[in-house]
Amino acid sequence: MTMIEKLSDDLRPEKFSKLSQVVDNFCREHAQLPAFTCFGRTLDYSEVDELSDRFAHYLISQTSLKPGDRIAIQLPNILQFPIAFYGATRAGLVVVNTNPLYTVQEMAHQLKDSSVKGIVILSNFCSKLEKVLPQTEIETVIVTQLGDVQKPFKRHFLNFTIKTLRKLVPAYSLSDTIDFQTVISTAAPKFDYPESGQGDDIALILYTGGTTGVAKGAMLSHNNLITNMMQLRSRCLGVIEDKIESILAPLPMYHSYAFLLHCLAMPYAGNHNILVTNPKDTAGLIKLFKQWPISGFVGINTLYLALLRHENFSSIDFSTMKFCGAGGMAMTTSVSEEWTKATNSPVYEGYGLTECSPVVAVNIPGKERAGTVGPVVPETETKVVNDEGVEVAAGKRGELWVRGPQVMRGYWQHEQETAEALTNDGWFKTGDYVEISDDGYISIVDRKKDMILVSGFNVFPNEIEDWVNRHPDVLESAAIGVPSEKTGESIKLFIVPNQKDIDIESVRAHCKQGLSAYKLPREFVLIEDIPKSLIGKILHRELRNIA
Repeated sequence: MTMIEKLSDDLRPEKFSKLSQVVDNFCREHAQLPAFTCFGRTLDYSEVDELSDRFAHYLISQTSLKPGDRIAIQLPNILQFPIAFYGATRAGLVVVNTNPLYTVQEMAHQLKDSSVKGIVILSNFCSKLEKVLPQTEIETVIVTQLGDVQKPFKRHFLNFTIKTLRKLVPAYSLSDTIDFQTVISTAAPKFDYPESGQGDDIALILYTGGTTGVAKGAMLSHNNLITNMMQLRSRCLGVIEDKIESILAPLPMYHSYAFLLHCLAMPYAGNHNILVTNPKDTAGLIKLFKQWPISGFVGINTLYLALLRHENFSSIDFSTMKFCGAGGMAMTTSVSEEWTKATNSPVYEGYGLTECSPVVAVNIPGKERAGTVGPVVPETETKVVNDEGVEVAAGKRGELWVRGPQVMRGYWQHEQETAEALTNDGWFKTGDYVEISDDGYISIVDRKKDMILVSGFNVFPNEIEDWVNRHPDVLESAAIGVPSEKTGESIKLFIVPNQKDIDIESVRAHCKQGLSAYKLPREFVLIEDIPKSLIGKILHRELRNIA
């Protein structure tokens, strides 16, 4: 078991009992500093304060939502995201971050499972919502267009271009929706926020596959998130200063790490967050690097590689860069070394899980160690156990268990899975196999047994297999991850057909109907039989051996 490092007195999380107090604090302390920029519009913290205050007042006074109700936010990285989150938090609601890439089936599962009563959604995704809305408990639908929150001319131009010229908003028919622009244009009189959740009450539900493939909502409390914000801040202070930095935000804020970094840790520090709506637009990313004195950003291997390979990469001035982080997926050694050589800025790798709010370990600036995810953050315990649950000695391989104030309360409405993941004395079983050195540096040696990691997204084989097996020509299937320089891993699908003349293109089209783009198999292999255990469980490891 590792020694527990303590947070310094100025980082004690006890000064706040709930997230709305954190929001009030940084909006007041950093009022005139730039907070968020997107599509050329910059909001300072006082503007974020006012707009989120209006959002909160509207929810309280003009909708049926009550403190403790759940509200989904299904948005990419745009200015509306922090406004909606801070407003919902101030209104005492529990936020459910929802991936905009979800298919209709995935949306239906999450919105029903979390029993959300409201949703803030980009108009581009409303055609999907129309199909699932009757299956949900949603009463309040707030629709925003991409250009909302921009200045009037830019707002109309962006919204017209996206809808009419680029035709990126599929037709939909939803009744009784509320326009986001109306919400933030409605002046809010001075009022007291409602008495609502605090401390160990749930503040945020983030969906994850956990240690099995069934998507479950990790319940994160106010204390979980406030503490993890301070734990991450303890590492960032080594290189990131307060009130002066411009931090690029290419990772989606519905993802746990980017959410913590850009919605909590960097605002608390009074720093400037430059939101990237489409990180796949590498040319656009390079323009942002040239436009702003970027101090740091956290990306994934795919993003670093895309930048390195772009023809204009060498024209970027990296003299202001202080911090580069890797989150969501491991950096390959070759990409990390090439990036460091080209920019003179090392990539600090870390480790986290949605169930841990998410940060567990981060390399310490100036003490980073290649090939590791660093030591654990303060106030956190770890131990490595064997298959019998017995702790092993330092340097020995085993499953990582984590205990600390950032560990979730459990999975929403999944008591059995919660009991399997959390011990009675608070240890979370990560399912990841590691080695920890004598001085506490963690090396990930194997991931959750069958999980595939594609561009930082967790993909569980049975998610894919369940959908593929619905195809009339498929008897059974099995999915594995294979190495990919571009995405870390790509998906290889083994199929046992129920007839000889199976049409692979038909299966491919079927996959596109029910799976998000990052879950799509890239390689299809016909096989006579899928290896299984004595009790009939697919042996994915054996498939990797024959792949």
